[in-house]
Amino acid sequence: MEYLDFELPIKEVQEQLLKCEIIGNESDIDVTDTCSKLEMKLKKIKEKIYGNLTPWQRVQLSRHPSRPYTLDYIKALCGDTFLELHGDRNVKDDKAMIAGLGKIKYQTFMFVGTQKGYNTVTRKYRNFGMANPEGYRKALRVMKSAEKFNIPIVCLVDTPGAYPGQEAEERGQGEAIARNIFSMLSIKVPIIILIIGEGASGGALGIGVGDKILMLENTWYSVISPESCSSILWRSWEYKEKAAESLKLTAQDMKKSKLIDKIIKEPLGGAHQNREKMFSIIESEITKSFLELEKLSTDELISLRRNKFEKMGIFKN
Repeated sequence: MEYLDFELPIKEVQEQLLKCEIIGNESDIDVTDTCSKLEMKLKKIKEKIYGNLTPWQRVQLSRHPSRPYTLDYIKALCGDTFLELHGDRNVKDDKAMIAGLGKIKYQTFMFVGTQKGYNTVTRKYRNFGMANPEGYRKALRVMKSAEKFNIPIVCLVDTPGAYPGQEAEERGQGEAIARNIFSMLSIKVPIIILIIGEGASGGALGIGVGDKILMLENTWYSVISPESCSSILWRSWEYKEKAAESLKLTAQDMKKSKLIDKIIKEPLGGAHQNREKMFSIIESEITKSFLELEKLSTDELISLRRNKFEKMGIFKN
């Protein structure tokens, strides 16, 4: 288990608890009372730390290397029923963007999501979860197929942003994202959006237009990352914590601003602390959202979706 800097007090007590358990297993000494006290101490420390997280600490948790990624959720929810679809029928298959069909119980869904890597090799293979234009075009292609066959769509967002390289711009990165946003406003099937990690800039919004927008408790959603914001405003990354506070990027901020519909509570310490519980919660939330949305007619669905996004933000004539 990897620990973040603010989690070091937890690491210390967990190591003490592990040593205590080893002594109890390898000797005749009764350490039950000591272990119980350490468990209580550990629980209190966790509740204190995770109950008072700063925006920057939530950003750190959203990037935890042990946190479940898009494919982890899809495999847990769909098992062997998931059929991945490839290619944008124009340039190539973008490995940073996952798309395919899968079943949750008896209901088929079209899954779309950005995928990060687990180590150096897979991170490079997945381009660190940063999709190219062909990734967004692949996403739109499969969403159009879902619309044709009346299959609801689930989008899982976890990206540091769309790929900013020259070749991506040459192939129309901005146009691809804008077309997705425009098209998703009119797709005639339910669209459920889940922010499961990082939700940065247009890279997230390119698959982030839907009827239900749900954010996990320790995720963030913003036009820019705290580090990039800090480097622009203060010419240094040292002010990333201040930037995270100012950007109002947490799930709590998003809910307060009415930019999302619901915050999904995570297990104590983050989604990676109890993956099975997190997968079960996500399955329940997807099912619940779908059952609400399937009752609406096509016209109602599109009208409510458009109204949702038209009401966002404050402006003056």
